[in-house]
Amino acid sequence: MGILSWIVLGLIAGALGKLIMPGRDPGGIIVTILIGIAGAFVGGFVVSLLGFGSVQEFNLGSIVAATIGAIILLAIYRALVGGRSGRRA
Repeated sequence: MGILSWIVLGLIAGALGKLIMPGRDPGGIIVTILIGIAGAFVGGFVVSLLGFGSVQEFNLGSIVAATIGAIILLAIYRALVGGRSGRRA
């Protein structure tokens, strides 16, 4: 898959991740989209490492892997950044 395909897959994964994990994100929709794109790369890498094959095509398996990666990154982002925004020194 080319880089443009990964970006489109990331946009889809970010949208699905946001639907699965609703709520306010500290960075807004742009950050959520970027996290979705990064999640596509992470999900594809993890799937390859676990031996489920490589993510080479734009199919349901690729979307699921990318969405799982997006959810994981979104949860980590919310835990790290969301916890800081409520504290004041």
